[in-house]
Amino acid sequence: MKLGINSMGRIGKLTLWHHLARRHFSELVVNVGRPVGTGLPDLVDALCKDTTYGQLGRFLHGHKGGLTIEELNEESGRVIIDGMPIHFLRSERNPSRIGWRSHDVRLVVDCTGVFVDPVVAADAPAGSLRGHLEAGAEKVLLSAPFKIKDKGMGMPADAITAIMGINEEACHPGQHHLISAASCTTTCLAFMMKPLLDHFGADNILSASMVTVHAATSSQPVLDSVPTAGSRDLRKNRSIFNNIILTTTGAAKALSLVIPEMRHIGFMAESVRIPVSTGSLIILTVNVQSEDAANPINRSQINAIFQQAAEGVYRDRLLYSTSQNVSSDIIGTPKAAVVMESQETHTRTAFSKVHLDRLATIPPEVRQHLTQPTLEVPVTQVVLYGWYDNELGSYTNALGDLTVHIAEEMI
Repeated sequence: MKLGINSMGRIGKLTLWHHLARRHFSELVVNVGRPVGTGLPDLVDALCKDTTYGQLGRFLHGHKGGLTIEELNEESGRVIIDGMPIHFLRSERNPSRIGWRSHDVRLVVDCTGVFVDPVVAADAPAGSLRGHLEAGAEKVLLSAPFKIKDKGMGMPADAITAIMGINEEACHPGQHHLISAASCTTTCLAFMMKPLLDHFGADNILSASMVTVHAATSSQPVLDSVPTAGSRDLRKNRSIFNNIILTTTGAAKALSLVIPEMRHIGFMAESVRIPVSTGSLIILTVNVQSEDAANPINRSQINAIFQQAAEGVYRDRLLYSTSQNVSSDIIGTPKAAVVMESQETHTRTAFSKVHLDRLATIPPEVRQHLTQPTLEVPVTQVVLYGWYDNELGSYTNALGDLTVHIAEEMI
């Protein structure tokens, strides 16, 4: 099977790297959508070098490097790198006109970050995610969360959000043709929350909140710029090179799509951008109702939950670290959706007072017979730190695994 990749942005380029190393697909067809530099050699040069992750040859072969480019045909756009054929398309940006059918591409990964609305029609003038299906693809993976602009529209029946290792089994080959792989932050967060849900159950988790201290993305300017017409978030135009920038994240909403139990838990998510190229951190706070007031939940118990998860069912996605890490330490860490920083796990248990007269669920006939106005409930606040390489190590690897999973179901 051939794999189509739409875009040579950060995730598109690293997705190409991932599948070059993995060798699951027979050929890669990459739509760049425009001419690059003075020709195909410049495009290949941009592909083979990366400021964050180094040379493609070293990525594939270690410190000895060694990258073989056997063919480079400017007219056809065909290149053979390390024995793998890659066909670059450089003319169409609208997915419906890319021509996947003529290249025998059945599976496409859209990494543009532009076509994220699953309800927009395939023939929309500005292009749409469904355009890939019109162009001949059978399945489309989106390297971003779905965003439905029309709030009156629901999620289409043929669209689903999936994270490898969490809910990939929910993807049904005959039904789902648009698959969102969520985001880097949601992927990390899912593997921080899931072990807690497995252990305590959703009914015992009262609330949760997170802040992602996130690396810069290519949507942020290096220097200050003037906002475009209609822009409301003026911070997005400030220099990421010089600032800590408050922004937003849709991780809380996306998490409930892959872990349905989260819909019953009060959850908030915030984001702060910082001037590093990759390597991000989630600070997760969870309030858990303790079962035993005499022996409340403690740090050692929480760490044990994650250590067991890292050695067991989530061993391919969750790493449990006893080291003192900084962000650069986790760059490129393979298959790690999250690296749990166990030294920084904190817990504190207190008795929360519940005023019974404020509980709407107590019937009036019961309320009048209450002898105590309050109840004291032991609640443990847990603070967890989870690192993730928001580009290659965490997200692109998880996306690549999901891509192969979908491809195998299509055979």
